[in-house]
Amino acid sequence: MDVLWDSVPGTSDGVTVREVADALDGRELAYTTVMTVLDRLAGKGMVQREREGRAWRYRAAASREAHIAQLMLDALDLGGSRDAALVRFARSVTGTEAEVLRAALGAEAGLTDRVEDPRAGRARAADEATDR
Repeated sequence: MDVLWDSVPGTSDGVTVREVADALDGRELAYTTVMTVLDRLAGKGMVQREREGRAWRYRAAASREAHIAQLMLDALDLGGSRDAALVRFARSVTGTEAEVLRAALGAEAGLTDRVEDPRAGRARAADEATDR
């Protein structure tokens, strides 16, 4: 997935199995192994693929950030109290991360129309921060 996420969206129509295998050089993975994994990821909806001649071009179905956010939401559904888990999570983040969360929640509530990302030092649109 990192290879797909790291390919520049908008400038790439996706990557072929060969391109992914080449990017994973040093891992000694067979071409067929990479092809099987990409096929399974497509079956799970994690990647999209499009036929190009005899080959497929693969690209991530969602951004890395959207995928991580979904994993976090899935973890909240594992059981127990979602509220308690959220409170515990909120208490575990750094001050900078808390500021990012506050800004995103404020933007979601319509209090602001821009989210300041202190780590990047630049403003982003609220929907970019939540990666809808």
